[in-house]
Amino acid sequence: MSQQNYSNHKRYYTSHHFVFYPVLGALLLFSLYCCFTYSKNRMIWAVITALCAAVIWLSFMLRQHYALGNQNRIVILEMRLRYFTLTGKRMEEIEDRLSFGQIAALRFAPDEEFLPLLERTLKEKLEADAIKRAIKNWKPDYRRV
Repeated sequence: MSQQNYSNHKRYYTSHHFVFYPVLGALLLFSLYCCFTYSKNRMIWAVITALCAAVIWLSFMLRQHYALGNQNRIVILEMRLRYFTLTGKRMEEIEDRLSFGQIAALRFAPDEEFLPLLERTLKEKLEADAIKRAIKNWKPDYRRV
């Protein structure tokens, strides 16, 4: 793998960006054209058009899945930094004992409640909802989608 720099930092998924969407877009346009041009097979072309539109819509929804995956990764990194700031230790030592839901729930605890609640979560295996309910002074997160 080559060293990343300004000229090569953008990433494209060739089959997705340069094959999948153009082919589906062309097929959608062609099926729309056929739907309005050929009265004999209009119903078949209408179904093909609807299927093409559904696949395009689903592929855009998959992009949202990628964004949420990235947000989850950022949440974990945020919590690692916060844990290190408060304790001077790496969180990876205890991270495997927590689910993502538990880690995400602990984010709402202010610094003074975070460590005791984390210890309690590890000891009692609290679920995410129980962690959120145990927080006395809620620390809101308005940035996550």
